[in-house]
Amino acid sequence: MQIAFYQHKLTNLTVVDRSEWQRIYQACKRGEVTCAHCQEPVRMQMSIQQAPFFEHPRSLFDCAKQVEQLEQAKAPKEKPQPESAGTSVGGFVLPKGRSIESQASTEPVLSWKEPEQIRAFPEFIRTPAPAAEDTNAYRGLLEQSGIILDSSQWRAVTKTEGPLLLVAGAGSGKTRVLTSRAAYMLVNEGIPPQEMILVTFTAKAAKEMKERMKIYPGIDKRTLQKLMIGTFHSIFYKMLIHHEPETWDSRFLLKEWQRSQMLKEAGREMDLEEKEFAYDQALTQISWWKNHLITPKDVKPADIWEERCAYLYRRYEEIRISRSAFDFDDMLTGCYELLLSNPVLLERYQKRFSYVSVDEFQDINKIQFKLIQLLCEPQRNLCVVGDDDQSIYAFRGSDPDYLRSFSSLYPEGQTIILNQNYRSSHPIVSVANNVVTSNKQRVSKQLQAQSTSDTVPFLFFPYDEEEEATMIVTDIKERIENGATPSDFAILYRTNVHSMALFERLIQSSIPFVVEQDGDSFYKRKVVRKALSYLRISQHPDDTEAMTDLIGALFLKQERLTDIKRMSILHDCSLLEALKHLDGLKPFQLKKLEELPNHCKEIRTASPETALGMIEKELGFKDYLKKQGNEGNKMDKGSDDLARLKVSARQHNTIESFLQHVNHIIAKQDEKKKQPIESNAVQLMTIHRSKGLEFKTVYILGAVEGSMPHDYALEAWRDGDDQPLEEERRLMYVAMTRAEQHLAISVPMMYRGKRAQRSRFVREMSRRTAPLTRNEVTTR
Repeated sequence: MQIAFYQHKLTNLTVVDRSEWQRIYQACKRGEVTCAHCQEPVRMQMSIQQAPFFEHPRSLFDCAKQVEQLEQAKAPKEKPQPESAGTSVGGFVLPKGRSIESQASTEPVLSWKEPEQIRAFPEFIRTPAPAAEDTNAYRGLLEQSGIILDSSQWRAVTKTEGPLLLVAGAGSGKTRVLTSRAAYMLVNEGIPPQEMILVTFTAKAAKEMKERMKIYPGIDKRTLQKLMIGTFHSIFYKMLIHHEPETWDSRFLLKEWQRSQMLKEAGREMDLEEKEFAYDQALTQISWWKNHLITPKDVKPADIWEERCAYLYRRYEEIRISRSAFDFDDMLTGCYELLLSNPVLLERYQKRFSYVSVDEFQDINKIQFKLIQLLCEPQRNLCVVGDDDQSIYAFRGSDPDYLRSFSSLYPEGQTIILNQNYRSSHPIVSVANNVVTSNKQRVSKQLQAQSTSDTVPFLFFPYDEEEEATMIVTDIKERIENGATPSDFAILYRTNVHSMALFERLIQSSIPFVVEQDGDSFYKRKVVRKALSYLRISQHPDDTEAMTDLIGALFLKQERLTDIKRMSILHDCSLLEALKHLDGLKPFQLKKLEELPNHCKEIRTASPETALGMIEKELGFKDYLKKQGNEGNKMDKGSDDLARLKVSARQHNTIESFLQHVNHIIAKQDEKKKQPIESNAVQLMTIHRSKGLEFKTVYILGAVEGSMPHDYALEAWRDGDDQPLEEERRLMYVAMTRAEQHLAISVPMMYRGKRAQRSRFVREMSRRTAPLTRNEVTTR
């Protein structure tokens, strides 16, 4: 059914503006939409695969028949519009011009659009990865244990001496190769375990390698205990406390909140407001400088933000040293300084660790690379494994150029490319290739799938972020009803903000889910809290919590809250009215605060979306955002948060109902954090967190310009810097190659409340690339 009764009138989905669909959907959830025939509540189905429609919870044939007749009677009659004659010039008739706005309004892009399959890939030719021809006895033992290696993998396993670069594409079995190589060196080559070291980036990866090593033939518990497998920090910190226990054992390892506290202590010297300045981003910047061996005196600030960070960096180091404390970055810089200053000790470690292997080499930063370089001399038995196409951590200091320049740094070494993908189907691998091969700076290779499927990746076209979430959750429900399990699904997004609508929709459903993210919920973000504080104070002028958040947006210091409370008592008025009684204000501030109560009265009865527009333009919130723009994270601008808040607010008719919804979601998110993590659950996570994981079905959100690629990358590209855009392309590639069987990519028609343009990466997916020959991709 396309027609139902809503808000005391018939509503036809084929006629009503699409921006209203999500509001109607939520009204159906509340039982406010009824059948046009029998007045029983109806549901609204809004899925990926078909246009939305109303349906009875139970089958009522008579209703369906009656409503069908009503739909035919109410169907809009289209009247043909005569073509404009235009202007006659010299015997030619020029068509009448139309404004850009007029053209945009007549485009059918905001109507329902069928999903679009991506078929830009060659025919799959079943070419099994060549088996290893070597009849080595240990290879036979591996195969008996179920560990099968193709020829490229086996060449990597048996290349034990000298420098070795393994370029391991997505799903190519790099962990299997690394562990098989270690086992081969121990059992077949007889290399003592204490002479080998395997370096990983995460404790989880180190633990996984240790577990895998247990299944290899010839590896006993005692041997495994002598083999050093660990993260950069764990390995090099052990060196520090072993050789300088009096310095490092007695020092205090700072926790994250302690680092933040020290930075805020330094910030008070600069009169930086604790609730206004992005201290978490300052810590990230300081860590970046440390990992690049840039001391406070060597920092050359590029803008006001970096000037402030540079001061905080200097004071942070001074305070840290005065308290005999250190952080995780100091573990690496401290060990580097120790080895450089003690040649005898360095030589001892170089002899002990004769064979060094490094996983995820594309994610290495300067200090890590320098440490590895020191350890590997003079034997240079260094094996590094990575994929420059999966380098996505530049914000941490990672640099894929270390991988790309490996051959020039170690010219005597060998490069082996592992290009067989054992995870994803041929259509997924091919379409992902189409994207990443557009990057100019990369090691030349072409990933090849070992299996195919009739299911191809596809695009779908929701109206906005809210409808996007509804369509995905409906699709997951349908698939679960057809036999899938919740753990089959992952929903991937560029930043944590994108998870908000999905969280809300999944809370309404019975589908178990897990949200992998750091930090507070969207509604607790600084800019969002301050925007909401205007709404809260308009409804409840004595709301102390709202006033606490509002103070910063009014360019007042937090200590003025005490004065506001005192003035409220002295003048027997609300906290809102008390603002105009503050002393020491400049004339423009006083005028603004005197007008605020009247503005709040206007806001009180407006719709939430309209109210937020008034707050932004008439109440000075836009000025506040501009000021914050110089200090916040370039990845998460305050104006973007406000735009996203408006999209959410549009779904509610009153401010009160919107605030109730916000409070409900915040409570649910706090409750979710306390619950045990379910194993059989849909996974919601950023693309960065998904790296190394795989799922049967993957949904990628927001494939539009400004989201992916992100605004900051587009700005850098316009300024002549291609690097951020190439990393965004790699991010899309990583997201796509998490999928084993099904890949769905969302292309919203609206993004942050504005018309969106399809991502350039989506366009690249449909551009077929010429496959390289096997010789080109397997040898160097």
